[in-house]
Amino acid sequence: MRKSTALVVRGGWEGHCPVETTDSFLPFLKDSGYETVTTDSLDVYLDADLLARTDLILQCWTMGTITKDQLAGLRGAVESGTGLAGWHGGIADAFRSSSDYLHMVGGQFACHPRDFVDHTLDVVPERADHPIVAGISSVTLHTEQYWVLSDSRNDVLATTTVPALPGDPWSEPVVSPAVWTRTWGAGRIFVCTVGHKQEDLDVPEIRTVIERGLTWASR
Repeated sequence: MRKSTALVVRGGWEGHCPVETTDSFLPFLKDSGYETVTTDSLDVYLDADLLARTDLILQCWTMGTITKDQLAGLRGAVESGTGLAGWHGGIADAFRSSSDYLHMVGGQFACHPRDFVDHTLDVVPERADHPIVAGISSVTLHTEQYWVLSDSRNDVLATTTVPALPGDPWSEPVVSPAVWTRTWGAGRIFVCTVGHKQEDLDVPEIRTVIERGLTWASR
């Protein structure tokens, strides 16, 4: 019986520690029965044979640029059933100049209005029975709070509310998706906007959500 394959694609802005953070999930993937392949090159998205046998892509690549051919490989894999998953800037702030990438992922980092702030991630009550967030209602965090632009195709599992403070150019609190899933062709996509630093990923509820999201997205 063929083992499942997880492809870990990591690079981009070093401030999000792509090697350290993805390394922290490798034991989980291996314990879950995946053969893991790691790379620091987007040219892996040109490897049609590898992508065809890949069940899950864990991408941690903040900013950077992706070529037309690389993106075609990634999109083709997802449309054919390969799962795509990630957290924070590694998936929601990757390849800012590629509208086709943003279209597929369904949400784009706009800003974090203040640097590190106390805030909560709140599970959407109507989605509380989803296997990714089951048993979790709210998570208190002190880290970057992402303001995200998104569309209605996302299944939003959790949100975060950015307040309007004196001096802000917006006058009312803004609710942004913080955890969502999305289908793209035959593939599944999972995004968690929390994860600026390793400590965020070590919060037990966040670790649980991401581990569940990885397996949910997998082919």
